[in-house]
Amino acid sequence: MKKKKAIRNYILISIATIIGIVLCCFSIPIPFTDYYFTGFAKGIQLGLDLKGGVVAVYDATMNEDSEGDFDSQLDATITRITDLITSDYSEATVVKQGTNQIRIEVPDVDDPDEVLDVIGEPALLEIKTEDSATAEAVVTGKHIQDVQASQQEQNGQYVWGVSVTFNEEGTKLFSDLTTEYEGQTIYIYLGGEKFQEVTVQSAITNGQTFISGSMNSQSQAEAYAMKILSGTYSVTLSLSEKNTVSATLGADALKLGLIAGAVGLLLIFIFMYLVYGYMGLVADFALVIYTIIVFACLALIPSVQLTLPGIAGIILGFGMAVDANILIFERIKDEYKTGKRIAASIKSGFRKSISAILDSNITTILASIVLMLLGTGSIKGFAITLLIGIVASLFSALVVSRFLMMNFYHLVGNKPKAYRLSREAHVDEIN
Repeated sequence: MKKKKAIRNYILISIATIIGIVLCCFSIPIPFTDYYFTGFAKGIQLGLDLKGGVVAVYDATMNEDSEGDFDSQLDATITRITDLITSDYSEATVVKQGTNQIRIEVPDVDDPDEVLDVIGEPALLEIKTEDSATAEAVVTGKHIQDVQASQQEQNGQYVWGVSVTFNEEGTKLFSDLTTEYEGQTIYIYLGGEKFQEVTVQSAITNGQTFISGSMNSQSQAEAYAMKILSGTYSVTLSLSEKNTVSATLGADALKLGLIAGAVGLLLIFIFMYLVYGYMGLVADFALVIYTIIVFACLALIPSVQLTLPGIAGIILGFGMAVDANILIFERIKDEYKTGKRIAASIKSGFRKSISAILDSNITTILASIVLMLLGTGSIKGFAITLLIGIVASLFSALVVSRFLMMNFYHLVGNKPKAYRLSREAHVDEIN
């Protein structure tokens, strides 16, 4: 009865593993749609050092009219830049570097200026009641929530311009301004220069307005929108570094990394079988499942990017998974030497090795979390993949390997030599 159940379990888990391998390696058409599932391996976002791209670093200084502490203003600026740049480059990352810098990485881009154009040349938008560059502004960039290039009908024809959406404070200020100056002229300054003067037709209380002028095309309107958005940053940015990373270098590194990983995996499979026999075969099966889990997590978890140090993190996690299995198997061998039967040795070996496995893995998890929270760029990529690998290795060793081992025993029965188990001749078997 137990053998039949073990056969059924192995058939089911083998089918699931084959499906997992297919999902990892192949593109599959989704039935009744025009879409393809590209596979976990192809779905993993590659970082700057593997895919090539652009890196830009900005120095940040506090604006004179900004409120609050510098750190909070810098975080607010990072959030705004992230929203702005990821709308065009979904794989871009924007992080704080040091105490006063913002680092922007955009994979798969060849021209740094293309990225810098998206960030924009800051131009502060000011709405004034006096036609003077030195006059105090009633509404400024800090009161703006969003700016979009758009078309609106004016005097029977559609013109390009920018739609400005104010935040809560800006909505009130603009509403009060247009109510008080209804029928009068207000002045719009952009980057310290007068951009437009407008006669207020009626009060605007919905927190939105449309600004047009010298915008004759969509590209000009988008350029002005970028300038205005850049002027809403909570800090002043100045470019300190821009570099292009070769995609060829990244492709070679990825190729060599995959080859090294495949060779290492094959050698581990051979080693585990030679040293632990049937137990090694079970470990090899569990490691295949572990690899599928890691690839799925890398592809499905949002914002994860695979970098060259990230590959090192995966390999280290793989080593931890192998180490956990070795701890378990050595404990099983020790238990068998005391006279226990194979089944009892397997159960006792797993139970007694849990504390050692948890100790080593939990400390590594804590270290990877610290690196992930405090690190940037490649360091963060290493920490994320290491964390994924360690969590997957714990599941693989304590759940998958145990399940496979117990069912495998029911399949092959009591064959100590096949498990590479032995005990001294004078040790009696415990019933």
